[in-house]
Amino acid sequence: MSALLKAELDLPLVSQGKVRDVFECDGNLLLVATDRVSAFDVVMENGIPGKGEVLTEISKFWFRRLAELVQTQLLDPADEADALARLPEAYRARTTVARRTNPVMIECVARGYICGSLYKEYTEGTASRLGLGLPDGLNDGDRFREPVFSPATKATSGHDENISFDQMVELVGGDLAERLRALTLGIYREAGLHADAAGLILADTKLEFGLRDGELVWIDEALTPDSSRYWEADLWRPGGAQPSFDKQFLRDWLAASGWDKRPPGPRLPENVVLATQAKYMECRDRLLGAVPASG
Repeated sequence: MSALLKAELDLPLVSQGKVRDVFECDGNLLLVATDRVSAFDVVMENGIPGKGEVLTEISKFWFRRLAELVQTQLLDPADEADALARLPEAYRARTTVARRTNPVMIECVARGYICGSLYKEYTEGTASRLGLGLPDGLNDGDRFREPVFSPATKATSGHDENISFDQMVELVGGDLAERLRALTLGIYREAGLHADAAGLILADTKLEFGLRDGELVWIDEALTPDSSRYWEADLWRPGGAQPSFDKQFLRDWLAASGWDKRPPGPRLPENVVLATQAKYMECRDRLLGAVPASG
């Protein structure tokens, strides 16, 4: 299986991200998840074969499973099937046909555990600016008593920047900020119950929303290993990095490779490609095969 690094369709190209190529079709958007893989905000020379299909399958699973909580970008199944049938076969499993919305330019992040950029700010003593009221003495990977909402600005390039809820209110208004916080935490809690049934911990996740006719719509991707941290529940040990189902294997190899984290990204060896591919596929299989959780 070869990796699809660029989507080529005879349709207007709307945008191109690190992973997705977005096209316009019949008033909707086609979100084509390629097999590109990025780390440290740089796209690697080669991709992970099948990764785009896995991401698309996971996203559609979550959009449909949690549709009672919020409108989603997905079309009705029959309309989606009709639109996908008109695409080349190689694109169907990696494409989401999405309704257009006006995106809210905020990354809505829910965290049940301290890790990643938040832990970095915590150890540097700058996390207090976020207004989360974090206690002293937390270790990397510790669980919060209650999940926290930690918004970030959407960066067109480079890293997103963590901001406080008050800063978010200044950007989008108080009513919308409150709605987004409640919705993000609600999705996180429901998804966490399902992850538990799969033997996984959903440590955190980044969600995106848009507005359509005044209503909030869940857009982009949903709870994938690219936008979320999934940990092996049985191996969770606070005090350091956790065994995960995202690109950590790739990041570890890059950190040891001597690469300076500047473009262009290096070519990944086959063992790294295969190991990363296996992590994505295992995460999908466990999430989609888990016994539905109640609560």
